[in-house]
Amino acid sequence: MKKIAVVVISLGFFLASALLVLAYNYFYSPLSEQSEEVVFEVKPGPFYMTAKELEEKGIIPSRRLFTYFAQLRGDIKNIQVGEFSLNRNYSAAQVLDKLTSSDYVKYSITIPEGYNIFEIASIVEKAGLTTADDFLAVARDKDFASNLVGISLPGMEGFLFPDTYNFSKTDSAKKMVESMFSQFKANYEEIMAQNNQLKMPLLAHITLASMIEKETGAAFERPTISSVFHNRLNKRMRLQSDPTIIYGVMMEEGVWLKNIRKKHILQKTAYNTYTIPALPPSPIANPGRESIAAALNPADTDYLYFVSQNDGTHVFTKTYKEHKAAVRKYQLNQKAREGKSWRDLKQK
Repeated sequence: MKKIAVVVISLGFFLASALLVLAYNYFYSPLSEQSEEVVFEVKPGPFYMTAKELEEKGIIPSRRLFTYFAQLRGDIKNIQVGEFSLNRNYSAAQVLDKLTSSDYVKYSITIPEGYNIFEIASIVEKAGLTTADDFLAVARDKDFASNLVGISLPGMEGFLFPDTYNFSKTDSAKKMVESMFSQFKANYEEIMAQNNQLKMPLLAHITLASMIEKETGAAFERPTISSVFHNRLNKRMRLQSDPTIIYGVMMEEGVWLKNIRKKHILQKTAYNTYTIPALPPSPIANPGRESIAAALNPADTDYLYFVSQNDGTHVFTKTYKEHKAAVRKYQLNQKAREGKSWRDLKQK
């Protein structure tokens, strides 16, 4: 009897060992020889639904064994909701490691210099990260913006730094706005640490920088554009910046102007610098580093006017007589405009 008992015990030990080996091979060996990246989304719901979908997509061979393994590891409640990048040659352990991490799939978006919050909201929506409405609800929240930036603001316009960002679909609109402001703050502090000619309150500084950004895409012109605005402000002249007209109409009527007409120049909005003798109440776009720096470092000029040469650059003049002559030469003369575009600047 003792010999039989020993045999039974030995057999049981052998079988248990064999099962452990099989389990180890299943859970820690590649489930497939095929190497292929698969984006898998864990949706809210019970674990068995996730295991079922993993099996249906061919990422794991058995939902039951996978569920047993997750139970054994105590990870049933640790699965994260979101998108993950998995590989078909992962082991069950690697799949579970991924799904219980915060290593979500990231989507890269680039915010160009001079884009406003409405354009940024469109980029975010097109990337499938959140809706434009949800993004704007945060970006236009006065209390949120004022608390985040530390000054009274109507929204985050001007303080969302143009850069490339990587977000996951689990990131909220609030987190995206906070990340963009964090980049703004870091860059702003670097600029302010440099030797700047002028000191301006934060809101006035970024408002002016946003106007400089919208007036020219030529980096070398920004200090000169800045000098024109500073010279006009010092003389208490209206700034007469066309981009402020466009922004003001959008804020009041929800329409982006393609062409400015006389009625728009005369239209009184809070942002129309043809009618208000000062800076607008807040930024009209989100400026980059060069425009932010140029606002505090204007070129030393006597210029009071500038007009487009239709190629992305401008002619600067000191008197209204010279300005009118430049308008006639470059704007009223149809031949001077034919075949030219601001895009020509990129070829220079």
